[in-house]
Amino acid sequence: MNAIETKHLTKYYGKARGIEDVDLTVETGEIFGFIGPNGAGKSTTIRTLLGLIRKTSGSASVLGMDIEKDKEAILREVGYLPAEAAFYSGMRVSEVLALSAKLRSADCAAEAARLAERLDLDLTRKVGELSLGNRKKVGIVAAMQHRPKLYILDEPTSGLDPLIQREFFTLLDERSAEGATVFLSSHVLSEIGRYCTRAGIVREGRLIKEERVDRLAGAGVKRVTLHGCTSLPLIAGMRDIRRGEAGASFLYSGRADELIRALAELQFDDITLADPDIEDVFLHFYTKEGEER
Repeated sequence: MNAIETKHLTKYYGKARGIEDVDLTVETGEIFGFIGPNGAGKSTTIRTLLGLIRKTSGSASVLGMDIEKDKEAILREVGYLPAEAAFYSGMRVSEVLALSAKLRSADCAAEAARLAERLDLDLTRKVGELSLGNRKKVGIVAAMQHRPKLYILDEPTSGLDPLIQREFFTLLDERSAEGATVFLSSHVLSEIGRYCTRAGIVREGRLIKEERVDRLAGAGVKRVTLHGCTSLPLIAGMRDIRRGEAGASFLYSGRADELIRALAELQFDDITLADPDIEDVFLHFYTKEGEER
């Protein structure tokens, strides 16, 4: 059984596009990255999966349950962190977490204390006194304290300092090793490349690629750098063109012999061909042929 599975999942806001024909599979026990810039459809997908908004068409299941028929059962098994969590400002952190646990009819005090210690969160302070990063920690503890089967986390590290980010991902690795599934929405590509096993790339409401992260980096794309290049013609398959005083570089997907023929007429001092990192892969899917930066 997959933790998340969608078929042609679509959501419109009136005539405005939310998401269209999203076919997504998240395997049980994996840490899955959901990549896309703001407005791409990441949060709409998440809210639809959780039943917070109703789908327009298509189907989806979470933990083997239908997102509409079994909404309450799904929510009992999910730890959800929205991109912008809001709490009662006059309550202390311990009271917010206790309320969250009570809504699930669970006693999570011991686990909340352990998580707060690891994330350096003061349980005695009032929420209204907290910084953005500490409010984010409250949301993380609330999502994790009941040890759910599935974590759905929307931009979870925004506002966290680097040390806390590292501890947060250590916690996710531990929960994944125990069999839990993590669905991580982010536009921080280094996080996806470092911590996720598979990823989906969403653009303008559509899932355009779903693949293992290590295979994404080898998806037939190369970063070509021409040192000392004075001119650079347009070549079919070029994307993300960058020019500078030392030369030029671009992403290339296409036949190697065609690239060699195109470069044979140019003057340059040296050439470097490198496998792309996750940021380059993302740019490959998000930039048009011939587009410069």
